[in-house]
Amino acid sequence: AMLGHEVFIRDSGEQPGGMMRYGIPAYRLPRDVLDAEIQRILDLGVTLECSSTVKDIREAITEGPFDAAFLAVGAHLAKRAYIPAGEASHVLDAISLLRGMEGEERPFLGRHVVVYGGGDTAMDAARTAKRLGASDAIVVYRRDRDRMPAHESEVQEALEEGVVMKWLSTVKLAGPQSLLIEKMELDETGFPQPTGEVEEIPADSLVLALGQEADLSLLDGVPGLEVQDGVVQVAENMMTGHEGIFAGGDMVPAERTVTVGLGHGKQAARNIDAWLHGQEVPRAPKHELAAFDKLN
Repeated sequence: AMLGHEVFIRDSGEQPGGMMRYGIPAYRLPRDVLDAEIQRILDLGVTLECSSTVKDIREAITEGPFDAAFLAVGAHLAKRAYIPAGEASHVLDAISLLRGMEGEERPFLGRHVVVYGGGDTAMDAARTAKRLGASDAIVVYRRDRDRMPAHESEVQEALEEGVVMKWLSTVKLAGPQSLLIEKMELDETGFPQPTGEVEEIPADSLVLALGQEADLSLLDGVPGLEVQDGVVQVAENMMTGHEGIFAGGDMVPAERTVTVGLGHGKQAARNIDAWLHGQEVPRAPKHELAAFDKLN
């Protein structure tokens, strides 16, 4: 918008922000801050349409009509795993839990909550369970702490809030009020192997935090696009294999953080502007390392 383009955002959510609103808890990303940042963008003259799902990107570009498109589909779909469960078992995924925190009614988890997974989302789910009143929030992860993908600071903060970690463990069976947990051990390659040693722990709810992926159905039939391992391949200028369609954030190969997503947006905007003018973006020099006096 600051480069003089007319910009439209279509967002399938009822409120803007995507995974920042629906995938990151408010205690980590305060909603008043998020709303203020979004409003700054809209004040530049950007048009926002919420509850507006793009089902076919080429059709949306033609209908616009638009000269270019930037896709930033978040990883809203939870990966599932087969866990034998009784009929009365309360099993849900972490993304549904976190999304439910934005609604009028808070999710009901009960007093004993088990989270299955070892990433940052698992930590978010366990800490959210605590905030919902759970007396026990236990994270079950099949490898050890050193191999846990969650950032060390997230693990430490969860421990400080009373979350219990069960490393080298896997969920074998989900019952209506308890779980059967099997102890694991790592083989010489670091892969967890079952030991046959099991224990039963109380659980009113089981929250699955086993990873996420982006819904790429809006790209069906688009020629030139290359999708590998659930993410869209992009060139250095953030353009996909289809001319004029750019992509960033969770749906391209990169770390799935707010920082990376924002960086992709800025990078793509410069490259879209250059592409529309038939130019290339000059490589920006790296910033100097920030010394202590520059830290806020």
